[in-house]
Amino acid sequence: MRKILSFIPNQFIIPLFILGGLVAGVGGYTVYMSRAYSYLSNDPAVCVNCHIMAPYYASWNHSSHAIWATCNDCHVPQNNIVSTYMFKAEDGLYHAAVFTVNGEPEVIRPRDGSYAVIMENCIRCHTQLNTEFVKTGMATYADVKAGEAKACWDCHTQVPHTNISNVASAPGAIAPLPASPVPQWLKELM
Repeated sequence: MRKILSFIPNQFIIPLFILGGLVAGVGGYTVYMSRAYSYLSNDPAVCVNCHIMAPYYASWNHSSHAIWATCNDCHVPQNNIVSTYMFKAEDGLYHAAVFTVNGEPEVIRPRDGSYAVIMENCIRCHTQLNTEFVKTGMATYADVKAGEAKACWDCHTQVPHTNISNVASAPGAIAPLPASPVPQWLKELM
């Protein structure tokens, strides 16, 4: 160990270990309190970790999609595990930054990259319907942006979320409360 640290002057070694411990401790605490590990799951209740998602969770939970699809089935790429978790990480970091600075809009809407993913997932699940039964064919979100097609939600405006105009539009939204990050032994001390 001494050899590895030989390039650092002796008076800086202890402060560097203290600083490293503080960074690791605060980082670990942040991951624990924000339940960052929960976002690795496929549980729709995880989305309600952010209170602004309660009306969206409630509207999905009462839709026909609730028995067939989770949030990730629609809002995350499904082509491979790498793109799935890269997208979740990118989106999660963006959401964390926006919510940390209290910059979320009253009505949240997907970003442009998310619209493409959502439409790809609509098509993925409803391929047979689009090609064999209705014979509408399949358009991509790039076609929509070019004005050559309609997005799925242009016609299916209430699927799977109803018209949520803002967070206050669903004051009685029933959504699971996130589990408390405070350990039981600490609660008993209080």
